[in-house]
Amino acid sequence: MKKILPKILITGGAGFLGSRIVQELLCDETILKTEKIVVFDIQDFKKNQDPHIEFIKGDIRNYALLEKLCQEIDIIIHCAAIIDWGTRTREEVLSVNLGGTQNVIKACKQFGIQSLVYTSSLDAIFSGKPLIDIDEQQPYPDTYHTVYCESKVLGELEVLNASSSNLNTCILRPSDIYGEADPYHMEALIEMAKNGFYVRLGDGSSKCQHVYVGNMAHAHVLAAKALWTKNKNVNKQIYLITDGQAENFFKFFDQIVIGAGYKIFPKNLWLPYWLAYSMGAISEFFALIWRPIKHYNPKFSRFAVVYTCQDFTFSSKKAIDDLNFKPKYNRKQSVKNTSQFYSVK
Repeated sequence: MKKILPKILITGGAGFLGSRIVQELLCDETILKTEKIVVFDIQDFKKNQDPHIEFIKGDIRNYALLEKLCQEIDIIIHCAAIIDWGTRTREEVLSVNLGGTQNVIKACKQFGIQSLVYTSSLDAIFSGKPLIDIDEQQPYPDTYHTVYCESKVLGELEVLNASSSNLNTCILRPSDIYGEADPYHMEALIEMAKNGFYVRLGDGSSKCQHVYVGNMAHAHVLAAKALWTKNKNVNKQIYLITDGQAENFFKFFDQIVIGAGYKIFPKNLWLPYWLAYSMGAISEFFALIWRPIKHYNPKFSRFAVVYTCQDFTFSSKKAIDDLNFKPKYNRKQSVKNTSQFYSVK
């Protein structure tokens, strides 16, 4: 007989997105009540007194540990990944992002876990060229611009190939995630504002998509519920997730920086694409020279320039149709919440 309340394992559950998924599952109005939530992460999880939560610290590459965790699990939400890949080797990124996903799938099959939600990325379909109003039929690129892009393509393929009558899977591709405790955007932008020299790339005309971390977490809960309740429309599907209209990357984050109380100066300094691209190439060149001493991939790179200066737009129509996804948090409040988190103390 099917259990009424599932036990859910969230890999990477202490991270930016993973911890917010935990929060969404615990809120009073959650659409998926749980018997237990197991948080598995290599970093520490903030203490939570909720009796439904168990935290296990460990590496997703440690299958023996994962094996112990999965014996009574019903749903896995797999968020664990190396995202800030700049200081990691190719081998390390692939061992976590691909090898970790293979471990999760192996555990699902070994213990009869029937529902797997995989957190992917738009980077899986990044081509280096403008992508305008695309949908989930967009093919994978012929070449990978970073090892992170490659790892997400390979991870997606593993999840899709693992889907069967015994294991229902789906893949969520978030647009650019922002929100409180954002580890990827805000610190660098605020540091520029503090230093009094705020630089943007391109000419401000390119557009991309964003999604508030709370809405992305909500999408994961919706996907988990759909798989748990055997929604046949969701199995082996990929979903692009966003919660608002396309905007320029820098103009979007400007409003958060200003809302947090920081001054942007100069007010309208934009590095032309060709200049920024050239500077990215020089930055990569110096990183290559230093590689025998210290391995790192510079954040200011040709990839970063192309990613922020070219159009990359889509809608979440498929997620709306199949998952009944709609933003739980409106854009105005989401931006305000983020600004308040980073407000000048």
